[in-house]
Order: sequence, then C-alpha cells, then structure tokens
Amino acid sequence: MLADKDRIFTNLYGFQDWGLKAAQQRGDWDDTKSLIARGHDNIIEEVKASGLRGRGGAGFPTGLKWSFMPKESKDGRPSFLVINADESEPGSCKDREIIRHDPHKLIEGALVAGYAMRARAAYIYIRGEYIREAETLQAAIDEAYDAGLIGKNASKSGYDFDVFLHRGAGAYICGEETAMIESLEGKKGQPRLKPPFPAGAGLYGCPTTVNNVESIAVVPTILRRGASWFASFGRENNKGTKLFQISGHVNKPCVVEEALSIPFSELIEKHCGGIIGGKDNLLAVIPGGSSVPLVPAEQIWDAPMDFDGLKDLGSGLGTAGVIVMDKSTDIVRAISRLSYFYKHESCGQCTPCREGTGWMWRMMERLRTGDAAIEEIDMLQQVTKQVEGHTICALGDAAAWPIQGLIRHFRPELERRIEEHNAKFAPDTLEAAE
Repeated sequence: MLADKDRIFTNLYGFQDWGLKAAQQRGDWDDTKSLIARGHDNIIEEVKASGLRGRGGAGFPTGLKWSFMPKESKDGRPSFLVINADESEPGSCKDREIIRHDPHKLIEGALVAGYAMRARAAYIYIRGEYIREAETLQAAIDEAYDAGLIGKNASKSGYDFDVFLHRGAGAYICGEETAMIESLEGKKGQPRLKPPFPAGAGLYGCPTTVNNVESIAVVPTILRRGASWFASFGRENNKGTKLFQISGHVNKPCVVEEALSIPFSELIEKHCGGIIGGKDNLLAVIPGGSSVPLVPAEQIWDAPMDFDGLKDLGSGLGTAGVIVMDKSTDIVRAISRLSYFYKHESCGQCTPCREGTGWMWRMMERLRTGDAAIEEIDMLQQVTKQVEGHTICALGDAAAWPIQGLIRHFRPELERRIEEHNAKFAPDTLEAAE
C-alpha cells in the first residue's frame, strides 16, 4: 500500500484550498526555475528514466513521446503542447479531481513539459460538461499569470510560455488526439489519418504533443524527487503511482492514488471496503474504463493492476477506471448499454465504425432479450472483427472489445437466454398456452 509521504496528489479530495498559496505550501511552484534550468534534453531523459507511461489509456512511454518533437524549428513554426482534459470515457473520473482540487500541479507540469519539448504554449482541452472544473482551472491559470509563474519570462526562467483553456462541446471522439486538434482548430471533431503524426504536423500544422492531464501533472514531482523514486513503484515496465477510480458494486466507490501493480484484491479491500455482498458476490470487472474487455471474478481477484498484468488477461489498464459488477448485474444488458454509447459517439467518418457500431448494438439488444439464434453469437463476433483494426482511430476497437470480452467469458449466459426465449415462444408451447 502506498505511503502518504509518497503520494503526488496530496489534495485529491479537496480538504485544502486549491488556490496558489495553498498549492505552494504543498510544494507546487517550489523553485520551478531550477527545474527548467536542467535543460530541455535532461528533463526528457529524466522522464524516460522514471518509466512514466501515458495515463490517458494507451500507456505509451511519455519521455519517448516527448523526444519525437523537433529540436529546432527550421521553418519558424512554433511547437505546442495539448493537454487532454476531455475525460469522456465511461468509468473514468480522475482528471476532474486533479483539475478541481490540485490545478496548479497541472499548470506547473504544463510549463515544465512545454519547456522540455520547446513548446510555445499549452492548450488544455477540457470536457464541456466540467463547468465548475473549468472555472477553477481558469482561475488558477489567472493566478499563475498574475504571480509571473507563466507568461513572459515564466517563473523568471527566461522562457516565455502561455497556457490557454479551451472548452469542448461534449463529444467522446474528441478524446482522440487528432480529433481534439481538429476541434481546437474550430472544425468538426473527427480523427485525422496518420501520418503525418502530430509531432510533425499537429495543431495549426505545427509540431504538437498531446498528453493526458495526469501524465503532465506528475512531471514536476518526478523531477523534484528523482526518476529512481518514481521507478521504485510497480513492476518492470509498469512504473510509478497511478490514480485508480473505482465505481460500481463496492461499499465505498472512490478515486485513490496507488502504486501500479497493486493486486486488485488489495485495491478493493483496502480502499473500497470490499465488494458489496463479499468476494463471492463478484461477477466481473471492467478494469480500465468501458473500452477494455471485462475480466471474470476468478481471473481478476489476484491480478496485478498494471498495463502488462491486465494485458495478459486479455484486457487492459486503460485509464484505470475500474467498474465492479456483482452478481445482481445483468451482464448482457450492461455490455449492450456500452454498445449504444459507442454507436452514439461514433463520428461516422469510417464506414466499418459508422455502420458496425449500429449493427453491434442492435444484435446485442436481441441477445439481451434472447430473441436471436445461437449462430448469431458467432456472427456478432465476426462483426466485431470486421470493425476492430479497420478504422482511423481506436473507437472501432473500443466498441468491439467489450462485446468480445462478453462472448469470450459469458457465452453460456447468451446461449441460455436464447434457449429460454425459444422454449417460451416455441409453437407447441404457444398451442398449450391457447
């Protein structure tokens, strides 16, 4: 269990004020000038050494991503940092806690990360529904400007750096980095074909890196405490602390900072007061937000909660949005509801996703009521494979994976519903009823 002294987000629950003075007492903006004085490449190397992987879902090594940015502008184009605060993944609610209660960690992180990548400015793209969070973050940005921490000669470092807050208009697809860039430019939020990648031509055609809120907010603490401190948590290739957000059928749903690789059982027992009805009442868990396949109770209980441990179970850590489902859950209905979400949120640019998400949802609804043939289970599996990997962005995969997980682990339940429905509506049953 993570000791309090090792927690990065010390005001996660808002027991203290979010403002600048309180943030400085917690250690934020403490001699930021000396962090910047380490130099662009040294900061990137330190982040690489820490083993930090992107906290937005994909888990790509953060320092490596930063190193893709051009070291010098040959044609005068500025570079930009875009921070993804869209957080529209069902089950995910960690970034809003950072923005609401510890916004200065994010702003200082933006400055340090922006400097490391030689970026001219940071654009924070916040989910439009986060109204109070946006107000708090804008107020914190204003405080940082007034104190000379960002803007011209930011933190007296000799580096000019601006931070802009942009409110989205409520589209899940804008969490995808190139769709977010399109939306920032005032266009319809639709993913771009890659290449070119954002590091070559991103926002306004300039070199751009898109990072998650948590990935950026932890950077100043990593630099202050050292890469080896951060890398001391978690298994090989799964380093550091992570915000887990646990919802569903637990006694105390919560957002908590823990070391990566903590066993699922420890996470639930220590922080959530256990499963409602006890361990034996657990049915399945979606461990990383709605876009990763579910894992049945017997497989997840002792699993390490990290990128590789969950990948080995045919799922993923994603954003660490842990959705716990006990035996009262209608599992088919739950996955059907997720299918509807992805159908609704598809941007419609790619035919397999535009048509396939609708197909998958309609087939899921029939399986939910049992009004289907047994062969349709395999047909649905086939449809998911025709969507997965055939779209510009990962929304097609995200729509397919929950259904694949359901078929893989709960096929007998699907078959039972069909058989019960068929028995109920068989001709001889109907004749007997008449």
